[in-house]
Amino acid sequence: MKIFGKILMVALVVSFVLDVSGASLAATTINLGAAGNFAVLGSSTITNIGSTVVNGDLGLNPGASVTGFPPGVVNGTQHITDGVAAQAQIDLVTAYNLASTQAGAVIISGDLGGLTLTPGVYNSATSIGLTGGLTLDGQGNQNAVFIFQIGSTLTTASGSTINLINGAQACNVFWQVGSSATLGTNSSFSGTILAFASVTATTGASINGRVLARNGAVTLDTSPITRPVCIVATPTPTSSSTPIPTVSPTITPTPTPSPTPTASPTVTPAPTVTPTPTPKLPNTGFGPN
Repeated sequence: MKIFGKILMVALVVSFVLDVSGASLAATTINLGAAGNFAVLGSSTITNIGSTVVNGDLGLNPGASVTGFPPGVVNGTQHITDGVAAQAQIDLVTAYNLASTQAGAVIISGDLGGLTLTPGVYNSATSIGLTGGLTLDGQGNQNAVFIFQIGSTLTTASGSTINLINGAQACNVFWQVGSSATLGTNSSFSGTILAFASVTATTGASINGRVLARNGAVTLDTSPITRPVCIVATPTPTSSSTPIPTVSPTITPTPTPSPTPTASPTVTPAPTVTPTPTPKLPNTGFGPN
């Protein structure tokens, strides 16, 4: 009975791994609209501790309290309670809803550590954690999209990592979080977080992506954040063979033979006839002399 139970457990684990790694329906990328320009976007407050560097715009709306910059640095534009931030929040709501309603999801649960996932939509009705490493395999497609629909919280452990391989890009990874997201100390995170409530990056957590909070605060602590930019694949030109020119045969002209001159006949001059002198008759005394 125990042996049967172990066999059944192994079969269930294998089935789960195959289901997770075999996401067959392609996910559609999420249009972030005006929110796409932001590396950090909050609703109530943005608070920073330490030497955080934000590579991208930083925005807040409708709240107005942004603290910790400096010592934090924003390599972009700060939009605090202005029209740009307001539009970004509107577009964030639209993007959040698009991400949460994409169909064809593979069901996931618990901890994503140790998994290798292919492009697709993944759904958990409850919370998701990440301990250790998660690998996202683009399978040679730089446009491969990964969408995670998380019903409650997203929590990554200290030192956890998200590894992108075979063309997967952070700009095409989206985490729709039904509550709040917390990134562990010295963890390495990839993708855009679309949080219904708040986002907290603890000490040294680095983010290759965006932290976007619809209704709550963004809290940072010496957390470098870089807004991702998609690398567009350059098509390899089809090599066309250089046509070999057709060589026309060189026609050697047949020389026209020079006409053989016809020898003019040698005209033998007529012999000169020496006139025979008429003998003079002797004068006979008759007639004229």
